[in-house]
Amino acid sequence: MSNPTKQLGNIIIISAPSGAGKSSISNVVVSSNKNVVYSISYTTRLPRKDEKNGKNYFFVNEAEFKKMVEEKKFVEWAKVHNNYYGTSKALLEKVLKTGKNILLEIDVQGGINIKKQYPTACMIFIMTPDLKTLENRLVARNKDCRETIDIRLNNVKKELKYLKKYEYLVINKKLNDAVNAVKTIIKSLDYRIQKNKKYFRICSH
Repeated sequence: MSNPTKQLGNIIIISAPSGAGKSSISNVVVSSNKNVVYSISYTTRLPRKDEKNGKNYFFVNEAEFKKMVEEKKFVEWAKVHNNYYGTSKALLEKVLKTGKNILLEIDVQGGINIKKQYPTACMIFIMTPDLKTLENRLVARNKDCRETIDIRLNNVKKELKYLKKYEYLVINKKLNDAVNAVKTIIKSLDYRIQKNKKYFRICSH
């Protein structure tokens, strides 16, 4: 039997331009905190050589993705860099009911859509100290061709326009510092007024 007084987990949204380090930060945060789990998105993008289906993403073709959209299985979805990405509503709510925090690495469009549906979701934006650093990181990771890198860099200014919609900005100059900043933000969520509703009942007597 489930405990009706058990607190729901938190939704943690992490967005960033490609190359800003959101995956590196998220990997350390999740691996070092048993109370934080990944939300695995669906995508029509082809897997990279180091990615596995069901671990990094659920890789589906465009027809399968669009069918899921029609069946309203996504809490949010968007087309980014010519590929579709979506977050499973069933997976999201299943994790929240366990009391664990669920971390979503999603684009700014998806982040804002989730915030509309789940107002208490925590929104964190990751950015490099400057655009040149971002470009250097994209080139150094050797995952994309120059044309793709240019597309990603052109999209950065569009993404930054959504920054004011986010609650936290973490500058990823040094990975350890950025990880610690995100951990601190997540820890603070346990102390939000909304997470301690039982005290409202105490104060009302």
